[in-house]
Amino acid sequence: MTRTGETGEAEAFSRAAVAVFRLNGRFTAALDRLALPSGLSAARWQILSSVADEHLSVSDVARRVGTSRQSVQRIADLLVAQGLATYSDNPAHRRAKLLAATEQGLAAMREVDSCLAELTRQLCERLGGEDETRRFSEVLRGLSDTLASLPAAEAPRPRKETPRRKSRPENALIFPNC
Repeated sequence: MTRTGETGEAEAFSRAAVAVFRLNGRFTAALDRLALPSGLSAARWQILSSVADEHLSVSDVARRVGTSRQSVQRIADLLVAQGLATYSDNPAHRRAKLLAATEQGLAAMREVDSCLAELTRQLCERLGGEDETRRFSEVLRGLSDTLASLPAAEAPRPRKETPRRKSRPENALIFPNC
């Protein structure tokens, strides 16, 4: 079902975006269930994974995971309070400390990773094997890279005369005015 003036491309992209949002929610919920026994959440695991092999500033982690610096800062502080990560001085920037996983953090991450490996195996099998899973992953990565390459000034904005809705039906198109 298309909205007035909407192209087939816009409808297809809108449906894809809704599917990606739903997929993100399901991945997050699955990872939360896997990570809970290790004292982690999906968000904590993601941040810890980012600093498992290299020390990064909170801003660098935020860019890597695609979220706000403030969100990463909050989670990093929780990881440090749990003893799963530490802050250290950053020779490149006096105020931007570097975040690193501790041995305890790496151990918790490895526990989650072993459970995640089994989930990955099951998903790969159900998606049609490794080649199909790689193809699917490349499409998602391409979409992400393309969106990231758009300058903010070029991003379409809703028309001013469009009233804001308080809620959106689950199957509604998310870019109705672009």
